[in-house]
Amino acid sequence: MATEPDSNRNAPLATVVGAPTAAARSEPPVSQTGRALRWLGIAIIGVVAIAIVVAFILPRHAIVARSVEIAAPPSAVFALVGDLRRFGEWSPWTDIDPETVYTFTGPIDGVGQTLNWESGDKRVGSGSMSITAIEPDTRVDMEVMFVEAGTALASVRLEPAGAGTTVTWGLDTDLGFNPIARYFGMMMDGMVGPDYEKGLARLKAAAEAPPPAPVADE
Repeated sequence: MATEPDSNRNAPLATVVGAPTAAARSEPPVSQTGRALRWLGIAIIGVVAIAIVVAFILPRHAIVARSVEIAAPPSAVFALVGDLRRFGEWSPWTDIDPETVYTFTGPIDGVGQTLNWESGDKRVGSGSMSITAIEPDTRVDMEVMFVEAGTALASVRLEPAGAGTTVTWGLDTDLGFNPIARYFGMMMDGMVGPDYEKGLARLKAAAEAPPPAPVADE
């Protein structure tokens, strides 16, 4: 007598014994190392995102300013700061690299005077400083261009103080939208401030120095 064919005889073994199909199989478990690396990556991304957000909250301009009282009238101080050819008499950087090459372009006085310098010492670098506005015995505004660090605005303000003068030397650097530059800007005062104090001390000494004695005729 003929028998009915067994419908399970030709079926895959996995189906017969009830093993899960490929679609039903679950993903292999993630190892502890993989899980740790995943969370580490998420944490790094979060820290970077927070750092960028904080950077844009920081000031866009890095401002440095130092002042000194000089026992000399504004006219005597202005003679030193309003003539870039005399900048070397009070600059805080001239003794860092005695091999620095200085050149002067533009007019010999007033707006447009330009001091160019070139040094192989990274502490001095290379660049130029040009007078953009000037008011006798009152102020000098300058644009300072550093070959490796961009452009900044500098100023020297003179205010009468009794028989003397209060001098304020300032620097204003626009950091733009660069988040790294804005963090760097937080260190500008500590980096530039001591140099400005040194320069103002030299300016004070130069302005307060008595004029040379006249040479007697023979």
